[in-house]
Amino acid sequence: QGELVESGGGLVQAGESLRLSCAASLSPFSDYAMGWFRRAPGKEREFVAGISRYSSSTDYADFVKGRFTISKDYNNRMLYLQMNSLEPEDTAIYYCAGEKTQSTRTVLTNTNYHYWGQGTQVTVSS
Repeated sequence: QGELVESGGGLVQAGESLRLSCAASLSPFSDYAMGWFRRAPGKEREFVAGISRYSSSTDYADFVKGRFTISKDYNNRMLYLQMNSLEPEDTAIYYCAGEKTQSTRTVLTNTNYHYWGQGTQVTVSS
């Protein structure tokens, strides 16, 4: 219970796309708000995107709005982050996170998540 495993990272060129996946053992998946965070070299972990329990609400960091999309697959207990128009500044380790919430509309944008994955490396070359 509570395992998150990211995949889908890699090395791409600026302007290209990647889709990150997070396999979650959290059950029922609809009880959990989920998020993506990243940590660039020499920087603190920062919020990227979040989604509420039933996907009714999403939120994005300003630096990814219009480029990244977060989504949940309830049947397969998967969290995704579609990343388009990648920039060298997006280079970081990306982490998925999960937190059980009562509210159906809450999107957690801070790091107060109980469950975290190990991360997947995304490198964008110029």
